[in-house]
This record gives sequence, C-alpha cells and structure tokens, in this order.
Amino acid sequence: GRACAVCPSPAAAMSGYGVEERAGPHSPEYRLFFKDAAGRYISPFHDIPIYADAGKNVFNMVVEVPRWTNAKMEISTKEPLNPIKQDVKKGKLRFVANVFPHKGYIWNYGAIPQTWEDPGHKDENTGCCGDNDPIDVCEIGSKVCSRGEVIKVKVLGTLALIDEGETDWKVIAINVEDPEAASYNDIEDVRRMKPGYLEATVDWFRRYKVPDGKPENQFAFNGEFKGKDFALDVIKGTHEHWKALITKKTDGGEINCTNLTVSDSPFCCSQDCAKATVDAAPPCKAASPIPPEVDKWFYYQKN
Repeated sequence: GRACAVCPSPAAAMSGYGVEERAGPHSPEYRLFFKDAAGRYISPFHDIPIYADAGKNVFNMVVEVPRWTNAKMEISTKEPLNPIKQDVKKGKLRFVANVFPHKGYIWNYGAIPQTWEDPGHKDENTGCCGDNDPIDVCEIGSKVCSRGEVIKVKVLGTLALIDEGETDWKVIAINVEDPEAASYNDIEDVRRMKPGYLEATVDWFRRYKVPDGKPENQFAFNGEFKGKDFALDVIKGTHEHWKALITKKTDGGEINCTNLTVSDSPFCCSQDCAKATVDAAPPCKAASPIPPEVDKWFYYQKN
C-alpha cells in the first residue's frame, strides 16, 4: 500500500495547509482532515479564508477531485471539521461515469471555502434555491492538482447548472500559479485560448448523470457562461449566506458549523475538541482498488 498522507506535503507547505488521511481511499470510512500551517486541525469549509488576496479578487480553492479522476470526493458539510469523503449513493461509493469523449472530471474540481448556496434563498437570476453546499469551482489550469490541495485561483466566469431543481453555480477559474494565468482575465479568454473547453464543460454537466438513469441537466441562461464580474457577485452573495450560517442568523439544518477560527461564531470549538474528532476516525489504510466498471465508457446520441 501507499504511505499515509500526514502532510505537510510539498504542495501543502506552499499553501500553508496540510491534510491527514483516515481509513483508506475508496472506502466508505475514508476521510481527509485539514490542518493549518501550525498543524492545528481546521475545517476546510469554515476556517480557510474565502480570499487569498481580496484586493486582487484571488480566492482560495479546496481541490476535492483531481482532473481525470472519477471518485466523487466532496467536503462533508454535515460532519464535524468537514473532512473530504467520497459521496455514497444508494449504499454504493459514487464514481462519476465517463461519458464519451470525457474521462472523469475534465478540470480540477472543488469548492471556495466560506461560501454557502442557501437552500432557503431563491436566486434572483435563476429562480431556483441553492444546493446547500459551498460554491463549486472548475479549475482549468494545466497542472493536475492533488486531493485536498488548497490553491489560489483567479475567477473568470460562471455557469448556472440547474440540478434537480436547485441552483448549482459552477465557477470557472484558473490557478494563479499556472504559467499562462496572466493571459486569463475573463471568460472570453478561455474561449479564445482553450477552444472547445467551455462547450465541453456544458456537455459534461449536461450529460454526466445520464448513465445513472437520470435525465440531462438543465441550465439557466440557455447554458451561456456569465463573465468575471457576474461570477464575483455570485460568489460574494454565497459568502454572505455563509456568514449568516456560521453566526446562526440562518438555520443551517444538518450543516455542521464546527470551526476553530471564526471569532463571532457560536460554533467555535477548541483544538482539543477538534483533535478528538480526528482521533475518533479509523486509522489510515492503503487505498481500496477502484472497481473496474469505473473505467467503462458510455456512448449515447445527444438529443
């Protein structure tokens, strides 16, 4: 088996964040907990700041799913410390299907911390309520990031997916460390520099659940991307919803708001309490094999 990740790894050292694995990847018990630069346990949802540089509109992004992988890894919003875990649907670990010509996720996929798409708030743009998660990001740089990496991104635009009646914004961004990052300042730069990528992104989100027997997904604005300024407004709105959640002005239902750094939050807990949460998780193990059917390629005629 592989050595357990008790970071800081080189990637984590650069961002100031580390991760610690519990149980084995691709098992239902697997959890990836987060630490700050001093090795203290934190929540990636609540304790990593939304901005890496507010003046330059550079955001932190928590990478949940590295490009070209299939395991549907996500920040666990309902567990203390919000570790990354693999989504389970109908008792089975969830892997997204490969819908021809795509292989797994076609970007590094993750979330912006300290944001929340409030399911009680009807979006004025889409007429649908939020999906109860932090806002999603598709990072289009050339480096394949690692699970749990915290990267700094420039926001370029957004797509409004309507997923089973909920607004699910997909923010398009690029890693500021990307060699070409300076050339990307708005959504049109993606269209020009990476022809076909935005169309492939819509295609991916439209069709990725069809092999699971679901209908094609719908989009607001006819599947048109909105530019940077629009995306920034959407993100700022979800940050305000998160602030209301973490200060108990909004009832988050099952959302776990345990955090270690939000000073005006009634959910703030001690490092001892955080450590006890991690210590209660099963010890680290080697990864379970990925089931062979995950590599199946699905073909179907587009409508």
